[in-house]
Amino acid sequence: MSAFDYDLFVIGGGSGGVRAARVAASETGARVALAEESRYGGTCVIRGCVPKKLMVFASTYAGLDAEAQAYGWDMTRGGFDWTAFSGKLNTELDRLESVYRSLLKNAGVTTFDARATVKDAHTVTLSTGEDITAKHILVATGGRPVRPDLPNAHLGIVSDDLFQLKSLPKSILIVGGGYIACEFACILNGLGVEVTQFYRGAQVLRGFDEEARGLIADSMRENGIDLHCGTNILDMAPATEEHLGSGTLAEGDVALGHPAGELSPAAPSDAPRGPLWVKSTTGHEKVFDLVLFATGRAPNTTGLGLEAAGVELARGGAVKVDAYSQTAVPSIYAIGDATDRVNLTPVAIREGMAFVETVFKGNPTPVDHDLIPSAVFTQPEFGTVGLSEEAAREQEEIEVYATSFRPMQTSFAGKPDRVMMKLVVSRATRKVLGCHIVAPGAGEMIQLAGIAIKMGATKEDFDRTVAVHPTMSEEMVTMRNPVRSA
Repeated sequence: MSAFDYDLFVIGGGSGGVRAARVAASETGARVALAEESRYGGTCVIRGCVPKKLMVFASTYAGLDAEAQAYGWDMTRGGFDWTAFSGKLNTELDRLESVYRSLLKNAGVTTFDARATVKDAHTVTLSTGEDITAKHILVATGGRPVRPDLPNAHLGIVSDDLFQLKSLPKSILIVGGGYIACEFACILNGLGVEVTQFYRGAQVLRGFDEEARGLIADSMRENGIDLHCGTNILDMAPATEEHLGSGTLAEGDVALGHPAGELSPAAPSDAPRGPLWVKSTTGHEKVFDLVLFATGRAPNTTGLGLEAAGVELARGGAVKVDAYSQTAVPSIYAIGDATDRVNLTPVAIREGMAFVETVFKGNPTPVDHDLIPSAVFTQPEFGTVGLSEEAAREQEEIEVYATSFRPMQTSFAGKPDRVMMKLVVSRATRKVLGCHIVAPGAGEMIQLAGIAIKMGATKEDFDRTVAVHPTMSEEMVTMRNPVRSA
């Protein structure tokens, strides 16, 4: 008889935690329990990737009527019905949560709809008052959006709240320049919201390839997003009658529309239901129906009792782990965004699988974080894998193969859209060190390019591949001469 209630206790019912729990239970026979204080599926399924991508799909229909007309179709576009869309969206999220619960149940995992905290190396305490012991504890609590240190930041919302709006605002200010800020700027712009975006840095999407960042920023502006770099909020307050009627708005600003609707229960209780007056660091003033802070995320580890149990946390709250996701306490492991390594859902799932291999299958498996493809669902999309040109240049001598052009479909319709394909190549080994694609469907393309690059493909391997014509992606195998070397 085991001295513990369970072999494994997982804290967190997101993608990584659920995968680790059900695989450990179904494939090794381990006695597994899992606690989730909110909804099963975690950030990705409930408050992130899935609802966001469905919103991306919804937002891309806005210009299809004009494009179809250029191809000879007689089409007239009506308005966007947020109520109809959000109702169907919530139904789909409910369905997916039910799938996650079923997966755990069918695998034999015991679940607790409660908050769990770590009491010691082998004990968790549930918010219902129970203490439960386990041979191993896996922390998979994910991340959470954070508000910046700005005046009255509590008056704005964060990304979690967007999915719960009962109506769309007429105007919104998005603060931030990362992928979440840029994605939602494109989504809301496509849904008909007047979008202004402030970013304090010189260019959006910091850390990505500079040439790609520039093209995306240009495209966002061409599509109607009022993007301001080198700009932040200086002051913010609920709009008064004076703000609304005394000419405070900058020349050319749009008058207010309807209030932004109800906020989610996660929003601060004193968050306004009406417009906000904002003064920027550049001196301009404007009133917005809503202000969204997309200024970063933090590991969701506050109040878990980890440090008291001996687990080390990095600055910002990330759980410190080794290559096998093990903490300073041998019985406690952590995966996913709680560790702040590579904060992507497929990575959390891989980390959960590696944990099971290591701990329950006796096959020590370090997590492979090298050459991970990813996509930013702006419009156009951005797919990337490997090193940016700037990072590669610092590492070794490189050649850069790149092209930018107007794709056939939108060019025929008279649209100015441009796409970009780029390969960063080692001069010494000829290996492709990085691939960057800015184009519709770039996320789909980079998945396949990522396989070749992970296998160590050279530029000559790309050259030997026959093009699929006529496609955008054929340019990836027809770029013969470098545009520059460094």
